[in-house]
Amino acid sequence: MNAAPAEGSEERSGGCYCGWIRFITRGKPVFPHLCSCKDCQKFGGGPVMWWVGFATVIWTGEGGEPMWIETFPDEAKRGCCPKCGTRVAAIDSDIPEIGINVPALDDTSGEDLVPVSQSFRPNAVPWLPTVPDTQHSPVG
Repeated sequence: MNAAPAEGSEERSGGCYCGWIRFITRGKPVFPHLCSCKDCQKFGGGPVMWWVGFATVIWTGEGGEPMWIETFPDEAKRGCCPKCGTRVAAIDSDIPEIGINVPALDDTSGEDLVPVSQSFRPNAVPWLPTVPDTQHSPVG
């Protein structure tokens, strides 16, 4: 996509491991956080997943949108690449932004991506320090 971003907007790009799913986000990142819920642990294959929300996500790759898996019926779904399995996105019915799995971004170095909280702390593994809660979590 060669279109220039709108005045004052922020754009980031990302995608899955194999490149089949690609995306561009627009807007400022919202509520970067780690999640320790059982679904994220199983879906991500680790003790936490690192999420951030964006108001706009445009699917630009050959694969279009990710394959959506409903994790909570009528409430939440997670998106992954049907070819390589990379977890790239989430849609939650009570959150207006589209969640992006931060490691799916091409550049994860932004200060605005540093986690400000950790959701579902009771599920956190005891050997990994939790993220200090510098911004109240809307869940868990």
